[in-house]
Amino acid sequence: MHAVEFEGVSFAYGDTLVLDNITFSVEKGDLLGMIGPNGAGKTTLFSCMLGLLSNYRGTIRIFGHDIRGSNGRKIFQKIGYIPQRKNIDSNFPATIDEIVSLGITAKSKNDKNDEKRIASALNTVGLLGFKKRRISELSGGQQQRVLIAKAIVNEPELLILDEPETGIDLETQNRFYALLKKLNQEQNITIIWSSHDLDAVNKLASRVACVNRSMFFHGETHEFFENPDLLKAYSESSMQVHMHTHDQ
Repeated sequence: MHAVEFEGVSFAYGDTLVLDNITFSVEKGDLLGMIGPNGAGKTTLFSCMLGLLSNYRGTIRIFGHDIRGSNGRKIFQKIGYIPQRKNIDSNFPATIDEIVSLGITAKSKNDKNDEKRIASALNTVGLLGFKKRRISELSGGQQQRVLIAKAIVNEPELLILDEPETGIDLETQNRFYALLKKLNQEQNITIIWSSHDLDAVNKLASRVACVNRSMFFHGETHEFFENPDLLKAYSESSMQVHMHTHDQ
C-alpha cells in the first residue's frame, strides 16, 4: 500500500492555476524531498493533502483512503505537520510541554500516558530538560525542534514538513537534518519534506519530487542529481519563475 497517492490533482485560486494534473505516489518508509521554486505550488499541494483545501480536482489517497471520504478525519490523525517557520511572539506565555501537548489529537483517559508521550517526543528532539521553559526563552533552532516534537507526539505514520529549516543557522540545520534521518530510519516515519537546500535533499532523500505547477520530475534521488540535463532544466525553470515574480 502506498502512503500517499495523488491522481490528476489540479487546484486554482480563482483563474490562476496553481497545481496542474499532479500525479505521483509515496511509498511507506520513503523520505521524499519536494523541491521547486517559490510560487511553484508546494505549499498548496500540502494544504490539499492536509484537507485545508478541499475544492481540488482529482483524488488524494493517504494509506489507501480518499481523504475526502468518511475516513478522512481518522487519516489526518496519522499525519504530523510542520509549516513554514514563523517567529514566535516573545510574549507568548506557553511552556514547551504545553505546546507539545497541543499535538495530541485525542486526549487519553490517563493523563500520565499523555505526559509520557510528551516526554518521549521531547527526548527525541533533545529538549526533555527544557520542558518547563517558556517557548520565547529558546533559540530559533530550539523552537523549531519544539514544533517537531509537537508534530510527532501523536506518533504519526506520515510527517509533512514545509521548508522547516528556513531562517535557521547552519549548525542548527545540520542538527535538524540528523533528526530528520533519525525519524525516518529509526522510527520508520514516512516523510515528505519541502526544501530549497538541494545539497541536503541529495544527501538525505530517498526519492525526489520536483514541482513547478506540474510535476517536473519524480523518481530516485540519484536519477535527478546525476542528470545534468535535468538539473539544467530545473535551474532554468526556477530562474524563469524568479524573473516573472519580480516583473509583476
